[in-house]
Amino acid sequence: MIEEHVKIHDKFSVEMKVGFTAHQEREVNDFSMNMWMYIPNALDINKYTYSKYEFYKDVKSHIRLITPIYRLYEIAQPEELPFKLLKNSFFKLTEDPSKSNIADYEMHIKMFQSILKSSLREEILFIKRCKSDENRSIAISNYIDNTSLITERYRSLGNILKVPVIEQNVFEYFVFCDEFMSNLIELNTFNLLKYLRDTHDDVYAKTKSDILRLINNEINYKKTNGFPVVEKESPSANRDVVSRFSALKKYIESQLFLKVKMHEDGVFVRQFYYSLAAGISMIFATIVTFSFQSKYGNFTLPLFIALVAGYMLKDRIKELSRYYFSHRLDSRYFDNKTDLNINDVPVGWFKESQSFVKEDQIPVEVRQLRNRSAILEAENRINDEKIILYRVGMQLNRRDINQSNIYPVAGVNNILRFNLTQFIRKMDNPHVPLYVTDGESDYKIIEGEKIYYLNFILRYEYLDQLELKRYRIAFNREGIKNLERF
Repeated sequence: MIEEHVKIHDKFSVEMKVGFTAHQEREVNDFSMNMWMYIPNALDINKYTYSKYEFYKDVKSHIRLITPIYRLYEIAQPEELPFKLLKNSFFKLTEDPSKSNIADYEMHIKMFQSILKSSLREEILFIKRCKSDENRSIAISNYIDNTSLITERYRSLGNILKVPVIEQNVFEYFVFCDEFMSNLIELNTFNLLKYLRDTHDDVYAKTKSDILRLINNEINYKKTNGFPVVEKESPSANRDVVSRFSALKKYIESQLFLKVKMHEDGVFVRQFYYSLAAGISMIFATIVTFSFQSKYGNFTLPLFIALVAGYMLKDRIKELSRYYFSHRLDSRYFDNKTDLNINDVPVGWFKESQSFVKEDQIPVEVRQLRNRSAILEAENRINDEKIILYRVGMQLNRRDINQSNIYPVAGVNNILRFNLTQFIRKMDNPHVPLYVTDGESDYKIIEGEKIYYLNFILRYEYLDQLELKRYRIAFNREGIKNLERF
C-alpha cells in the first residue's frame, strides 16, 4: 500500500511524506511512484536552465521506518510491547553494562519516544474527529489520564539506573528522552487547548483546568530538573528551547532512519553502451583511413585530409551515439539507486530519476486530470507549460524487515522536501496596482496580488493499486500562499 501526505513545510518548501507499506504475505514488494510537475512558462524553468544537479539540490529526501502504531492507552500498559521491551532493556543494562546492552537500551528509549510522539499526534486527531461533545470530553479525560500514567511509569525507570555500574553519560540518554517527552506532551496539549478554544467553547470551558494542569505539571517538572522552558520576555531562553527541542528530535528519530548507500543506477550498463559508442566512432574512422590508404597510398595529401576529417567526424559520432544511448537508457534506468539497510541488514532499495518530458509523452489519464482552464489551454498552445517527471521506484523485502526489527514495522516513509527558491528568480513583482472608482467623482488605487500556480500530479502503483492525485501550489516571490488538493 502507498499513502501520501502533502503539506507546506515552510515559506518556500513543500513536504511530501509517502508511506510504502510492505504486504505481510509477500516477501518482495515493488512500488512505483511518478510525479509530473507542470511549471508555468513564465518562470523560465526548462532543461537548459534547470539541470538534474540543480533539481537534486532542491530536493531533500529522508527514508525512515514507519513508526510502529500503538494507541496511547496501550503505551500506558506495562504488559504491552513498548513498555515491556523498554523495562527489560533497563534491567539487562544494570546486570551487564556492556556495549551491546548500552546500544540496546538506547535503541529502546528512542523507539519508545518515537512511538509516543506518533501516538500523541493520533490521539489529538481522534479527539478532533469526535462526533459529539460528550465523546470529545471523555476522550480528553482519557488523554490526560494515559499521558500522566506514561510519564509516571517512564520516569520511575530512572531509579533502576541509579547504581554505580551505570556511567553518567549512559544515564543522560534517559534524561534526554525525558526532556523530549515533556516537550512533546506540552506541545501537543497546547495544540489541543488551542483547537478547543477556537472551535468548541463548551468543551473548552469544561476541560480547560484539567488540560492546563497537565501542561503546568510538565513545565514545573522541567524547571525542577533544569530543563529550559519558554519564558514570556526572554528571546535568548526561547531560542535555546527551540534549538534544544530540534536537537533532541533529531536524536530520538535517528533510530528510525535507515542506513543508506547511494550510487548511480545502471552504471555498468551505461559504461558498456558508452564504450559501444566509442567503438562505433572508431570503426567509422578506421574504415575511412583504410579506404583512402588503399586508394591513394601512404603519406599522400588525400590520406592526410581523410585522417583529419575522420578524426573530426569520429568525435561527433561518438557524442551523438552517447546522446542516443543515454536518452534510451534514461527511460529504463534511474539517476540514483539507494541501498536500504536496518542494522546492517539489507532490506531493499530506492531509486529516483528526473527528466523534462513533452505533453504527448504523458499518459492520457494524467493529462485529463491536469484539467486546464480554457484560457490556460489557449495560452498553452503559444507558451506551453514545462513538465518535469520525477520517478521513484522502491523495493522492500518483508522477511528481512521482520527479522531485523523487534517492533512490528509496516514499511518505510520517504519524506521529500522540495524547495521552490529557484522558481522565483524570474517572477514579476508580487503586488500589482489596481484601479477602482470611488463614487462618481474620484477613484482609488488598491493592491492586487500576482500568483503563479505549480500543479503536480502523483501516480502510485502497487500490486492492483493504481491511484492518481492532483495538488496545486499557489506562490509568488514572497513565498507559498496556499496548497490545494483536487
